[in-house]
Amino acid sequence: MSTQGAAFTLALDVDCTLGESPVWVPERGVLIFVDISGRKLYRFDPLSRQLAQAGVDEDIGCVAVARGGGYVAGMRSGVWLLNESGSKRRKLVSNPEDLASSRFNDGRVDPAGRYLSATLDESKKIGNAGLYRCDARGLAKLDQGFMTGNGLAFAPDGRTLYFSDTPRFVIYRFDYDPATGEAANRREFVRLEPTATDRGRPDGAAVDAEGCYWSSLYEGSRVARFDPSGKLLSTHALPVRCPTMPAFGGADLKTLFVTTARDKNPPPGVGAGGGLYSLRVAVPGLPNPLFNPQL
Repeated sequence: MSTQGAAFTLALDVDCTLGESPVWVPERGVLIFVDISGRKLYRFDPLSRQLAQAGVDEDIGCVAVARGGGYVAGMRSGVWLLNESGSKRRKLVSNPEDLASSRFNDGRVDPAGRYLSATLDESKKIGNAGLYRCDARGLAKLDQGFMTGNGLAFAPDGRTLYFSDTPRFVIYRFDYDPATGEAANRREFVRLEPTATDRGRPDGAAVDAEGCYWSSLYEGSRVARFDPSGKLLSTHALPVRCPTMPAFGGADLKTLFVTTARDKNPPPGVGAGGGLYSLRVAVPGLPNPLFNPQL
């Protein structure tokens, strides 16, 4: 039986170098996202079509909304609080790894309001990236030994944490305790098998209200939906090769947005990427908890 579902269409031609970390802000009806290497923070209103952008002074891997206003962001130097305009307010924790080859790459607020973020090994050789928890106590390492930490998302009950290691084509899941922020019992959830013509690998992700995991398959021109057992339910094509991360938005949380990266050498008939794409879906997403710096 075919798993091919409806395809994404272009929502915003924003021309990111490496678009990432879309987050819906329901109070304002906007989507925020970043251009990591372009060093920009964007705010997009799908109804008015207004787009605001702010420059940042270093690579910004991931962002989320903070309680009381502003944002929490995983950057090269560490995890920061930013104000509404994207300017740095306060560094929460420093990146404990070598800044020459490491930055925070993907992040997610847990059900209690902590910020989880993962790094990447830019050398793609050592595999020493880590998964971290950031809260008022500081930074705690939850796991290590990854190439590119990605795909952070929680099951609806908050007791399963999903996480991918993109270059290794694998998605994991952990048992997660929302009361303590501890992750345990890492095991394989999905492993993708690359071929000579398909190098689609699991990048950023989101979970819907049915507990299904939506994974952007980088260099795979599609987003895949897996049920909680890891069974592939559907794939949704994009006209570009490098989708990076999906996020549910819109008033009903039934618009799935996905950021993309610019492709230096797109195949014939495939767009260069860098834009924001969207797809109407039947099952809504989940509201995003706010980061609580006092927790």
